Amino acid sequence: MDRRHFDPTPRARQMQGVDFGQTASDYARYRAGFPDSFFTKLETLGVPVRGARAVDLGTGTGAVARELAVRGASTVVGVDPAEAITREAQVLDRAAGVHVEYVSTTAESTWLPSRSFDLVVAGQCWWWFESASAVREASRILIPGGHLVIASLDWLPLPGSVPAATERLIRKANPRWTLYGGNGRHPGWIEEVRQGGFSEVRTFEYDLQIPYSAVAWRGRIRASAGIGASLSPHEVEEFDNAHARLLAKQFPGDSLNVLHRIYAVLGLAPR
Repeated sequence: MDRRHFDPTPRARQMQGVDFGQTASDYARYRAGFPDSFFTKLETLGVPVRGARAVDLGTGTGAVARELAVRGASTVVGVDPAEAITREAQVLDRAAGVHVEYVSTTAESTWLPSRSFDLVVAGQCWWWFESASAVREASRILIPGGHLVIASLDWLPLPGSVPAATERLIRKANPRWTLYGGNGRHPGWIEEVRQGGFSEVRTFEYDLQIPYSAVAWRGRIRASAGIGASLSPHEVEEFDNAHARLLAKQFPGDSLNVLHRIYAVLGLAPR
């Protein structure tokens, strides 16, 4: 398969200067991927992984793509416009002993062949896409009856929690950041998938605690859209120092359990 390059300028404008390539190293080191339980849940719901030809949209450092490969997918393609991120993914793939092919393009225009894949996954990225176009593209590259999975892994900013305090600090450092205060549910995805012609649309969700050290949580936030992907290096450093002080004062110790919610929408491509 040819490695093609697509001009991401329209998407970059919509993302308002967010560039995860700026924070590729922290992203690779500190951003937790979906846990084993998520992939096991997909398999119990009849979503094929072993032997599947799979595409991971918005792959980032390849956490979803890599796990699909580890679990026996026959072909895995990761799609992301940020090559600095996918270079980090390739390092992690080699360490895991798996192969993923990366294509530098967008979810809305993948350049992948039509009706060629059994599974398309978009994990923790759907809000960055023009959803109607991304659904159409997923439908185009999936075989009839192929599976689409859109999923999120969101921290929950409950009152008094580490995420709530951190979100307040992010908003102070970057007033343009709007991805705060969520409950980890994205019901709008259901209608978007249905309007794209997908059938048997269903959802699942569950909560889980993800452990972080204080250093790892700071790294996780540096690798976020509101900080490392959109602020200057000097601004990131200033924020990180303030974040360290906040954690030391309000959440002393080096063990932070951060409540997250997994939410997923599944559908079958038009036949």
